[in-house]
Amino acid sequence: MSLRIGDDVPDFTADTTEGKIKFHEWIGTGWAILFSHPKDFTPVCTTELGYMARLKPEFEKRNTKVIGLSVDSVEDHKRWAKDIEETQGATVNYPLIGDPELKIAKLYDMLPAEARGAAKSRTPADNATVRSVFLIGPDKRVKLILTYPMSAGRNFDEVLRALDAIQLNATHNVATPVNWNRGDDVIIPTSVSDEQAKTQFPAGWKAPRPYLRITPQPR
Repeated sequence: MSLRIGDDVPDFTADTTEGKIKFHEWIGTGWAILFSHPKDFTPVCTTELGYMARLKPEFEKRNTKVIGLSVDSVEDHKRWAKDIEETQGATVNYPLIGDPELKIAKLYDMLPAEARGAAKSRTPADNATVRSVFLIGPDKRVKLILTYPMSAGRNFDEVLRALDAIQLNATHNVATPVNWNRGDDVIIPTSVSDEQAKTQFPAGWKAPRPYLRITPQPR
């Protein structure tokens, strides 16, 4: 299958470093970040897992759970977590999904269905596309997908910024301009008429063009 924004995220049952989970049940009624890794004991991902551990409280403030996935066993994940703590100065404080048979990587379209071989026999290069971030809403639908190459470390501050924008849109029906951060002005979508906007945005707006209406961020 091919996952796109707006699609229902596939459910699955899997072993993690914090026990067996059923994914949709684990998400519950909030938001979730699923971020994946091609192999344990890889250098770029080691730095990412450590940084995400430090950033996790910010996601929790936004009612968002964090979970990782790597195409190796839970036992390997636990050994890797010790390296992460020693080298990154952060304890992995969220579950890591074991995917030694590549089932979830294929389910989420990160590896082709015809990919073969257990995780132990595969190299990081074999699993190169398993470096994705999925932002999932309370409705269990995909809100954002980011996929990175092996050599480029992910920017989880940007994932947090995007989460803020998407949650704001879900609550207030606004769009956000380039490089937006919390507290900045927002954009009134073109689907909202001027008459509707007068009610929805009583603070008013600036309109350098009829289609570009800028208003303070709703609170």
